[in-house]
Amino acid sequence: MQALTFEGQVAIVTGAGGGLGREHALALAQRGAKVLVNDLGGSLDGLGGSVSAAQAVVNEIKALGGEAIANGASVTDFAGVQAMVQQAMDAWGRIDILVNNAGILRDKSFAKMEMDDFRLVVEVHLMGAANCCKAVWPHMQAQNYGRIVMTTSSSGLYGNFGQSNYGAAKMAQVGLMQTLSIEGAKHNIHVNALAPTAATRMTEGLMPEAVLAALKPAAVVPAMLVLAHASAPTRTILCAGAGGFEAAHITLTQGVYVGTGADAAEQLAEQLGAVLDRSNEKVPQSGSAQGQLEVGKAMAARSVTV
Repeated sequence: MQALTFEGQVAIVTGAGGGLGREHALALAQRGAKVLVNDLGGSLDGLGGSVSAAQAVVNEIKALGGEAIANGASVTDFAGVQAMVQQAMDAWGRIDILVNNAGILRDKSFAKMEMDDFRLVVEVHLMGAANCCKAVWPHMQAQNYGRIVMTTSSSGLYGNFGQSNYGAAKMAQVGLMQTLSIEGAKHNIHVNALAPTAATRMTEGLMPEAVLAALKPAAVVPAMLVLAHASAPTRTILCAGAGGFEAAHITLTQGVYVGTGADAAEQLAEQLGAVLDRSNEKVPQSGSAQGQLEVGKAMAARSVTV
């Protein structure tokens, strides 16, 4: 079994002042990467800010013999993110890995949620990830290498009561991952997503103590290391928690052809079970697969009637 090492590589980890991000940063540093530790240092709901949280992790890394620098930029500030990336370039001359981990929570049922809280969560999770990807992208293109890890969530993939804002933002990161992995392929930029189940300050009070004890953030880290490594796949969603690992897929069923007649809606309603049948479903390689499947069914139906 070959060890996953990151010697000579440079990584940026956002939201790395505590919890899962801290574990990511420490693990990458322990395996040889130079790490820029980013953290706004704000509260769980995104208020306030201080570079002290990031600096504390940098101090941990240095105490272990690693190399790291701290950054306190908000991922929502594109100019600040660009300066963060330049900070890494000035220090080490390259950027190999970006782990988009920064996030906040403002949980509430949709009926009671203020739209400002919805917007801010989307801004941090989605636009924060997009800002960071945009800032590192030209450097990864120029060196013909990059590994980007998005942090999605089961709340986005499958839904969770009280997290419409968080779930929407987390699923949007999957959409960003899907397209960036396609666009990055020719430059050897692999883009993947990690769906962690971990006990962090985001989950305190939501789960029993025995469950929280099993869900140590460190148990998620192996999936991040696999997705950030030179041998990483691309367009992959890995789920991880408590030592268990799974893959999530967005699939397309074979469906049916009902045509475009006046009774198409009625025919669809009658055959909805067949449309939902997951036998022979597939994982499309791009969005065009849906159109190809639909047009193919239409052409096949036309050839039968001719």
